[in-house]
Amino acid sequence: MEIQDINQNQEEDVPIPKIIGLTGGIGSGKTSVAKILEEQGFPVYYSDDEAKNIVNKDPMLKDQIIKLLGSESYIDDVYNRKYVAEKVFNNAGLLEQLNHLIHPAVRIDFEKWVKKQSSQFVFKETALLFELQLNKDCYKSLLVTADDNLRMKRTMDRDGKTYREIEAIMQKQMPEKEKIKLADYVIYNNSDPETLRIATEAFAEDLE
Repeated sequence: MEIQDINQNQEEDVPIPKIIGLTGGIGSGKTSVAKILEEQGFPVYYSDDEAKNIVNKDPMLKDQIIKLLGSESYIDDVYNRKYVAEKVFNNAGLLEQLNHLIHPAVRIDFEKWVKKQSSQFVFKETALLFELQLNKDCYKSLLVTADDNLRMKRTMDRDGKTYREIEAIMQKQMPEKEKIKLADYVIYNNSDPETLRIATEAFAEDLE
């Protein structure tokens, strides 16, 4: 387990709270790190979870998604995640359009959430931090990563998906080596949960 501080440069007069983008590919342990940070007293905004709520409660967004993907995008006024996922999985253009609908709504919700926080640091947990260049709006970025074979095994054990299904998902995500180059901090989660906890707590203690 290793923590790597890639970029030592800090901007002066950074507004409070300072936003740290937290990301990681499938099976990396990103959510586990987020939970540990919460236990340490840091507020965490779970972008992917909040997005699931927003697509159901924002009438304008609902209309836009239906216009883009069809009426089957909602069943009895509830977002049809399975249908939408199948619709955009092999269609990069549609996925990009969908992201451009959902992520501005999530950003607005996040900004409202930040204003309610009093902590010096807050974390924005999101799978697409670098893909959507959301890191540009953050004070720092933290990547949780692990060897591909470990990520594969964890996801198979957790989700019950086949090797091929997970491989297809991983191939569509930004390569880990590219994320590592972009991240300010990296936690390597190649060991056990207790080692991950120690590394995360050490990272939190060094924040400044």
